[in-house]
Amino acid sequence: MAAPPARARADYDYLIKLLLIGDSGVGKSCLLLRFSDGSFTTSFITTIGIDFKIRTIELDGKRIKLQIWDTAGQERFRTITTAYYRGAMGILLVYDVTDESSFNNIRNWIRNIEQHASDNVNKILVGNKADMDESKRAVPTSKGQALADEYGIKFFETSAKTNLNVEEVFFSIARDIKQRLADTDSKAEPSTIKINQQDQGANAGQAAQKSACCGS
Repeated sequence: MAAPPARARADYDYLIKLLLIGDSGVGKSCLLLRFSDGSFTTSFITTIGIDFKIRTIELDGKRIKLQIWDTAGQERFRTITTAYYRGAMGILLVYDVTDESSFNNIRNWIRNIEQHASDNVNKILVGNKADMDESKRAVPTSKGQALADEYGIKFFETSAKTNLNVEEVFFSIARDIKQRLADTDSKAEPSTIKINQQDQGANAGQAAQKSACCGS
């Protein structure tokens, strides 16, 4: 039986792998569940090791398949999760706006990215639980923005509970990665054509030499 055409096999234009990192309890799993399944649960179950979800979105006329990995924030799972940094195209750094230590630890998570992830990986800073009462807030929006500016990355405050900015965060990083991949593709194409032309020229020269040999 003949293999189906390539377009039939791939139901997407781009496959983008994302990674959620941050301290335990900041709401990474809740953000992922809200984005992938459109649901929210108040029952807190700690992620053990790593989990992932898939969602395909439409972006600028392209179908983007997002494979989103949710990592455990706990120290004892750190060695498991670092293995997933290398394959990630985008990383969401998540902290809890009511927990200052989770915000302060973002610098440690960024150091982990610098150690283990690809140099060109896209990053985005996410302050979750923005629906909480202002009296419980420990990290002002301005502080989150300042940290994002320092590292030259985008910043969003989200709430998995009320669905505040959840779609926007994932769409924003997906769009940036798609643009980077498209730019890389377009830069690669001219050199590929050039190499082929050189090969053809060399082949033609070889063919001419052969025919000259045979003719003599």
